[in-house]
Amino acid sequence: MLIMTVYADDPVRLGETRLSDGRLLGWAEWGPLDGVPVLLCPGAATSRWLGFGAGVVEALGVRLVSVDRPGLGASTPAPGRTFSDFAGDIRQLRVLRGLERPAVIGNSQGAPFALACAEEGVASALAVVSGADEVAAPEFASALAADLRGFVERTQSDPVGAEEIFAGFSADAMWDMVISGSPECDLAVYQDPDFAVAYRRALDEGFVQGAAGYARDTVLAMGRWPFVLDEIDVPVDIWYGERDTSHSPDHGALLATRMSSAHRRVVPGIGGALLWTHAESILTSLLGIMR
Repeated sequence: MLIMTVYADDPVRLGETRLSDGRLLGWAEWGPLDGVPVLLCPGAATSRWLGFGAGVVEALGVRLVSVDRPGLGASTPAPGRTFSDFAGDIRQLRVLRGLERPAVIGNSQGAPFALACAEEGVASALAVVSGADEVAAPEFASALAADLRGFVERTQSDPVGAEEIFAGFSADAMWDMVISGSPECDLAVYQDPDFAVAYRRALDEGFVQGAAGYARDTVLAMGRWPFVLDEIDVPVDIWYGERDTSHSPDHGALLATRMSSAHRRVVPGIGGALLWTHAESILTSLLGIMR
């Protein structure tokens, strides 16, 4: 009997919530409405449409909520926004959508936005999964590939100009970058026919308003982070795939030392696709550490 792995499925609920300043924040949900709320900060330029843990969220009783950051998908742009602004948006959303104090997962470029939620007291627990690390940290300068180091230096010296460069990206360019930079173990996930359709749809929707939202995210993520990480007092899981060469120069080792409540795991046999291949382990651990 052939058993098919389903990495992601369509949202159960889909909508937009109007914030106090009139902007809309797009969201998608999976799992029971009365489940334990877990909020996902998705990866670079992917919209609310791409979840994870098909079947797992239902079995664990998780209400998984994915949110479009401003300028992506269905969320109204907010030029010049900051990490703190995003945490403020989530603070409103949790009240308006009855999410109490959710656990938060940050995947890939969504990681620093999830950290912002933890630092500002919006999260009850945090999981960083294949998270974009603080590549502008001085400790990483010699560890970065030359092209990435160039982007980081440009972002620090000329953030406005860097944002203009990133605004030239497209859904096709992002897909090509992911596929060309992924090991075979990740390509088995990304090129799975059903997953590829879901991923491409999320990218297409992520760029539906243009690339300004992605560009702002990238400038924030590639610059120095404003967080006081050692003041984060909620439990933190840090997850990296052993074969992930793109998200963190040291698989989150430095990041883990900056948060006293952090527990780091490096999973063999997988790279940046970890969120989809190890969804049950990630969610089970997160539920176990929630306060």
